Parts: sequence; C-alpha cells; structure tokens
Amino acid sequence: MTKDYDLIVIGNSRAGAYAALAATQLKARVALIEPENLQSNWLGQEALYNQALMQVGRVLQQVRKAPEFGINPARNYSISDTAELKKQLVKQSGEVGRNEPWQVREAEKEEIRTYLSPLESTAHFPTVEIPDAMEWAEMVVSTCSEATSPAILASFGVDIISGNGEFCRLPHLGFVINNRRLRARAYLIATGSCPEIPDIDGLDTISYCTPRNIWQHIATYQVTSRGNVIETGLNDTVPQETDKVTKPSPQGKPENLEETTPFKLQKNWLVVGSTPNAIELAQTLTRLDCQVTLAVSESLIFPQEDAEASRLVQAQLEAEGIRVLTQSPVTQVKWIEGKKWVQVGNRAIETDEILLATGQTPNIESLNLAGVGVKFSQKGLKLNQKLQTTNPRIYACGDVIGGYQFEHIAEYEASIAVKNALFFPRWTVDYQGIPWAIFTDPTLARVGLTEAQARRRYGKNVWVVRQYFKTLDKAQILGETTGFCKLVLRRNGTILGGLIVGANAEELIGAIALLIRHKIKVGSLAKMPQASPTMSEILYKTAQEWQRQRLESNKMLQNLLEGFFNWRRKW
Repeated sequence: MTKDYDLIVIGNSRAGAYAALAATQLKARVALIEPENLQSNWLGQEALYNQALMQVGRVLQQVRKAPEFGINPARNYSISDTAELKKQLVKQSGEVGRNEPWQVREAEKEEIRTYLSPLESTAHFPTVEIPDAMEWAEMVVSTCSEATSPAILASFGVDIISGNGEFCRLPHLGFVINNRRLRARAYLIATGSCPEIPDIDGLDTISYCTPRNIWQHIATYQVTSRGNVIETGLNDTVPQETDKVTKPSPQGKPENLEETTPFKLQKNWLVVGSTPNAIELAQTLTRLDCQVTLAVSESLIFPQEDAEASRLVQAQLEAEGIRVLTQSPVTQVKWIEGKKWVQVGNRAIETDEILLATGQTPNIESLNLAGVGVKFSQKGLKLNQKLQTTNPRIYACGDVIGGYQFEHIAEYEASIAVKNALFFPRWTVDYQGIPWAIFTDPTLARVGLTEAQARRRYGKNVWVVRQYFKTLDKAQILGETTGFCKLVLRRNGTILGGLIVGANAEELIGAIALLIRHKIKVGSLAKMPQASPTMSEILYKTAQEWQRQRLESNKMLQNLLEGFFNWRRKW
C-alpha cells in the first residue's frame, strides 16, 4: 500500500522541527504533527526564556562587582537646573502626583541635595526592572524561535498538521489525527517533556511553580496582588476584585504591565530539586534580591556529577546567600494562617513561593504507544542505540527519552534518528564525545566519563590531572579565579573525560570534546600553546601537568637523566 509520507514527526519541539527540516533536505516527504493536548516541551521557548533571564542575573552580578575593580558610581553635585534636580528627587524617592512645570525654591536645593546624597552613594547596588527584563527575554525568544516557526518549516516543504492524534495498529500501522489516518514508512516521536510533580503530602492545596511557568507565575502574582489572592490546587492563583485583570503572555510577561502595581519579586523562595534547572534558577532568584533555600534529597547538589565540582558550585551558592539543605527531602506542605509551611527533612520552613524542579516527565500519555507495541516508563521510552523503540518503525529523540535536557543533544539524536528512519538503521548514538554545560556561576561543563565512572571501568589504569584558574593571568585580570580543569586519562594519554568548572567553561569544553571524538591523546594538547593571556591557557597548562606527573612517575628515566647530567658536568 502507498505511504502518505516518508517520515511523520510527532511533536512540535525544537528537536522535532530540526528533524523535519533535516528530512526535507534529504528530499523526503515529511509531516510534522503539532499535538494540541500536550503541554509545551521543556526544550523550547520556556528553557530559552529561563536562560535569557539567567543572563540578566549574571549581568546584574557583574555590575555589583564593579567596586572590586575600582569603579565607583558617579556622583553629580553640580545640578543647577531646578527642574532636573526635582526630577532626580522624584525618580529616586518614587514621589508621584506632582505636575510640571517643576518649580523648586532656591532654599529647597540644599535640602534636595542632602536627600539625594545617600541615594547616590548606594548607586553601586543596582536592581533590575523585572518587567523590562521579561520584555527583553521575550524578544530574545521570539528572535531565536523564528528559524523553526511553522511558516519557515512550511516554506521548506514540511506539512504542518495541528490536532490531537494517536497511533493505530490495524489495519496497518498509522497515525490518526483529525479523523484522518496518516501512513508513513517511519515515525519519529519528539513530543518533549513537561515538569515532573513530586508526590508531596498537601501539595495540591497550595500554589507552586515549575521551571516551565515560574516567570508567568511571578507576573500573574503581581496582577493579583492588587486584590485578594486565593490559594487553590493545581498551581492556580485566582485574582479577586482587582482594578485591572492583565493576561500574561505565553512567555510570562503580562500585557499592559505598566498599569499594574509596582513589580516586585516575592522575597522568600524554596527551590526543590537537584536538577540543573533547580540550581540555575536558585542562583538567578538570589541575584534578583530574593532569599532562597535550596532543598535536595541527595548529599550533593549534583548527585550525578563529579563530587569535587559539585561541592565547589555549592560553596559558591552559599557564598551568594543561598541556604543549601542536602539530604533533606520535602515530605509535606501546609497552608497555615495565610502562610506556606514546608517540612524539609527535620525542619519546618516558612516560604512565600515554592519552585519544584525535580525532573521531567515525557509527553506520551495520549499517543496510544502501548497499542502499537512501544514500551515506556515514567522516565522515558525504551530505546536501542539506533534510537528505535520496541516497534522498529517508530523512533524517538529529545527529552522525551529521558536524561538531562540539552538542546544540542536532542538535535544530535534527531540527526541519527532521521538517517535511520529514512534509510537503513545502521547509525548509532555515541554520547562519549558530546559536551554539555550547567549554566551556574561558576559554570560546570563536562564531556566523557567522570573520575568515578572511569575508575569503575578501568580500575588503577586511570590518571587524573587538574589545573586551577587562579594560575592564569587572564583569570586574575577578569577577577574570575574560582574553578579548575580536570582531565581523566589512561596511562598512555588517552582522554576518557574532561571537566571544567569556572568562567567560560561552556566555551572551553569543546576543545576537549574534539580530542575525545577523534581519539587524540593529551600529548598533542601539551604541544599546542594557547594565546596568552586567555582563559584557554587552562587546557594547555592541564596537559603540561600531565607531562610533569608522567615524568615524575618514570623513575628509570629520572635516574638516567640525573646520571647523564652528572657525567656531562664532569666531562
């Protein structure tokens, strides 16, 4: 029987859009299904929006560190124009209700200057205008999402079909949508994931937010704060008797925000989870002047990562004022006398807001996967190395298959799945040489095996060398001396894994990934000096550290060299 398409991609995630474009470039006929009943996947606009606002926090932190470089806020005591002086006063004090022209008597000038002086002296403690930051983040998301918009996909020949659908087995394998049966040679599931909601006693009685809707939740709270806020289940906040109801945009910034009450973040936050999203957002909230408590069930904030790196990032979080509670699972929440109380380990904590970032759940419930022989669990789909499900004609990619949610890994998986689906399934995934980063400050970036994983696999045949950023001239100049580079090696110089914690780690890790991917030994890196002063010198110095340790461990060579120079001095 004739097939309608060569490939049907199910899901409007960025991985799905990438797969559809890749298939059309290979001259295949492709359909992209946009399910209406699935929540938006994490690797999409929400993740990008969060990253943009994290950048706001980073810039704010850099501005606050300016006095460390001898940069102090400018103070202008020579304001002669009374109108401008009054505007400065109103701007700083928040005074409203007076109309222009601004008339100030000469006798008032000194009083105004006296009032402005302490305000000017605190100018090096800047704050961020949340509505403006949200507007900027929304612009970034809009620009970055344009490349995978439905109009662009359609212009390349992708058939966009919106609606709710599911797989069917009889009379032939197909996908039914809008009362229409679509048939293809292969299918690719890229529906993404949604935030996992942990089983916590009393959670359904209060409002909370997740990484997917945190900024929309904050924006909605500002609107409802003008009236009474009713706490309901299912994370709903209902406004009552407000002067103006403002509808938030999909990215979270309310329309007509200037007509609402002054925008201000809730002061106390409890962040639950040890995922990258949890740690990144906890640090961002702290930099936006919130008091944050981070609760994790494990002994380390990054239980799957290198222990040394995890402890360093935790130390930085605590230095910025975050209260980190390890081995402290959240077991109960209650609404008591208008306040949220949370049982965290053996502590009862009062908080204004709760952010749940414990993980992701795949969007697969409505696809009838069991009916077509696809096995799955709460963590994701069961796949082989070719990204085939237990039904060999159905593939999957992206965060729907579980694991850390990284867009570049999802696109890599999509490229493998598309080739296997359109041609013969002979390509397999290899994650060994793919780098990734957790965008905390300092950034944690890794590729390949961790030290613990390498020792379990290779035993004593593992060397670990490290070099610290404080040894770099560039790091001293930038004031970014926190962090280190660690290489996990075999004795012959084969690189098993690399870890960088520090400034620009996400940019530097790519060089190590290239060496691993092409099986280039660390000795080649030691022979390639880097430009100086640069942060990339950390790679060269770490490789040189391997050479030094290798020489020290070779006692025979050391004795030979010592004997040679003793003989030459006497010759």
